[in-house]
Amino acid sequence: MVMERRSWLALSALTLAGCANTWPAAPPAPERAWPYPTATLHPSLHLVGDSTMADKPALPLHPERGWGQLLRERMLEPARLVNHAANGRSTRRFVDEGRWPHLLTQLRRGDFVLIQFGHNDQKDDDPRRYAPAQTDFKAYLRSFIADVRAKGATPLLATPVVRRKFDAQGRIVQTLGEWPQALRDVASETGVTLIDMNMLTARHLETLGPEASKLQFMWIAPGQFASLPDGRKDDTHYVESGARATAALAAEALKAQVPALAGWFR
Repeated sequence: MVMERRSWLALSALTLAGCANTWPAAPPAPERAWPYPTATLHPSLHLVGDSTMADKPALPLHPERGWGQLLRERMLEPARLVNHAANGRSTRRFVDEGRWPHLLTQLRRGDFVLIQFGHNDQKDDDPRRYAPAQTDFKAYLRSFIADVRAKGATPLLATPVVRRKFDAQGRIVQTLGEWPQALRDVASETGVTLIDMNMLTARHLETLGPEASKLQFMWIAPGQFASLPDGRKDDTHYVESGARATAALAAEALKAQVPALAGWFR
């Protein structure tokens, strides 16, 4: 795959900053068979992120849903949304697996790219995914922004959605460390619009409270789904109602903060 000079320069900066990875000559086989989507309509809104945003298999196979998947319901023309997000991905892994180079082949002038990472970047026990917040993570974000702008498209950043963890006073406990603030810092530094999904989802869950909020996450009773015979208690991933509620937060924020996208949503 032929890469633009800007991408190579940005990558060199990453290496100097301590990122050992380079754009792969050919993408390795992904750990899961997550698709590499194709844009069919321009301008498009491309989503880049992890499992909290990704498309999931159709019901009734498995109840997990990503908020990017449900964002299509809010769009007047759902075909304009191209969801590149995939389970288990971080900024580092998105590059190493060839997903970012693929996205660049799909971009056209006038497109938008909304980037949300953090959940997997913080996993310091997994060198395939770990990207320290103040160094590699910020460097990847800056590189993404430069690449998108070089294509004549508009980069947007989103802080990662919160996990469902409450303190004794019913307030959300922040479990994502420095990564949300790192996104805020890069957005401020580069002049990129920030959709603060971390703040929005924290407020939303605090309004629901510890018990009602369980209904929006993968709190699955044993035997409810064949794919989860023993059930699950998962405070990171959404079921359909949670993904839909989070998508509504994102849609309203995009309408308010990105005037060019205001007419794209219901």
